[in-house]
Amino acid sequence: MGEWMGGLNHTLWVEQYRPKTLDNYIGNEHLKSKVQKYIDTSDIPHLLLYGRAGTGKTTLAKIVVNNIECDYLYINASDENSVDAVRFKIRSFASTIGFKDLKVVILDECDYLTPNAQAALRNVMETFSRHCRFILTCNYVERVIDPIQSRCQTFKIIPPKKSDVARYLVNILDVEKVEYELDDVATLGTAGYPDIRRVINSAQRQVIDNKLIIDVDSIIQSEYKIQLLSLLSSNATIQEIRKLLADNSISDYSELYRLLYDEIDEYCNGRIAECILAIAEGQYHDVNVVDKEINFMSTIIKIQEKIR
Repeated sequence: MGEWMGGLNHTLWVEQYRPKTLDNYIGNEHLKSKVQKYIDTSDIPHLLLYGRAGTGKTTLAKIVVNNIECDYLYINASDENSVDAVRFKIRSFASTIGFKDLKVVILDECDYLTPNAQAALRNVMETFSRHCRFILTCNYVERVIDPIQSRCQTFKIIPPKKSDVARYLVNILDVEKVEYELDDVATLGTAGYPDIRRVINSAQRQVIDNKLIIDVDSIIQSEYKIQLLSLLSSNATIQEIRKLLADNSISDYSELYRLLYDEIDEYCNGRIAECILAIAEGQYHDVNVVDKEINFMSTIIKIQEKIR
């Protein structure tokens, strides 16, 4: 099992079993030889990794820094996206003398950075490029300014095959000594795909007395919710979203408003406050409107206007 870390405990599986080496990293075989070369030589360029949520961007970045001689700083830009975070936290790290010759900044979800913060980041990347490298990750590469993109080696992270995700989950269940049916594993993998993180978290929640016991009806019902979030995050057309709702015969929209709020980071592109206001308005009117579908679609349109 290589770098798998077993043991029954209460930690999140998604962190406990995060691959530590390229050998255990699933998918993106076309990138492994290049990344391995960076590791072998401890000579990495600035990297920009982009792709869908939960497909391994952060994991790949951490594999790099954990397998070379470097000091590194990790920041999630969805939490710290201001100019101050760049000027003070990142610049302070990059400018000070470390214990090792190389420093690396992992800036997760860098597409959440404000335009001013991205401009400041560009300046820091230029100023300290001799001894500090940046590994940036994002869902939407088009939201990263060109001057940053031009300074990075850019790689698209492609979702692994469903069969690879299923094998990955089976490995975890085996190490945790959880009883399971392969059909249930396949159902979980299909429902959460391509978000590996979502698949693992869903499985861990449904383990009772060391048995994987899934509520098939609940999972099937939740599939359209995952699809809704995916459509929102990919700027899908209103026609596509209407068809999804119609195909699933939605009548109660109250839980969808809650879904939009709970999973707001999946699609809001840093516009959390604006999206919350749109959700709150739609939820408020949902109580009294005659046609709840029209009201919900109005909310979706407002959200899309905010995140574009």
